[in-house]
Amino acid sequence: IYDGETTVEQLLKQGDFGIGTFNTLDGEMVVLNGICYQIKSDGKVNVASGSMKTPFAAITPFETDNKIFLKGPYTLDQLQAKIDSIIPSVNMFYAIKISARFLTATARSVPSQKPPYIKLIEITKSQPVFSFENKKGTLVGFRCPPYVKGLNVPGYHLHLLTDDKKQGGHLLSMNADSITVEIDKTDSFKMVLPHDVFFARADFSIDKENELEKVEK
Repeated sequence: IYDGETTVEQLLKQGDFGIGTFNTLDGEMVVLNGICYQIKSDGKVNVASGSMKTPFAAITPFETDNKIFLKGPYTLDQLQAKIDSIIPSVNMFYAIKISARFLTATARSVPSQKPPYIKLIEITKSQPVFSFENKKGTLVGFRCPPYVKGLNVPGYHLHLLTDDKKQGGHLLSMNADSITVEIDKTDSFKMVLPHDVFFARADFSIDKENELEKVEK
């Protein structure tokens, strides 16, 4: 289900920090400092208009609870392990903001789709992947607890936006130094469900955890 009812304007009333996608899967979303960016499948970045709609997004008013500085270099796995050693519990939600110099990084964005829609796992088999070298940027995303599978991505889900606001995408790998990590612990969330007939008739009884793991990691 790649079409939603929520507009970017409505979304930004709920927070100034987050990630998601746009209707028809038209690129990756980054919300940073109250501005919503669309990272297209050609790698270009646009400021999203308020009338654009999203089928999935996670957003919060970002408030720093913990801030650490790391010299690096760190790979993505190493950095996630470091953050895991700092957070008080894996059973809470955390908004994660990471500013760094990316020695290398890879990210993806998916192209806009046309009905009848195919599965995301099929779309990502031919997803455009971008490479970065010596770019300063910010990772925007969340660390969600394991029990949210089916509602969100358990573990880390991070999108990259370069400081010049010209490149980015869903982060796949990285090697970075000069790292600043800001963590916002969140102990509650509100979920807004769509009201269209496609959602009403969808079968969510099938466990898609394995597919989601392949798509998002």
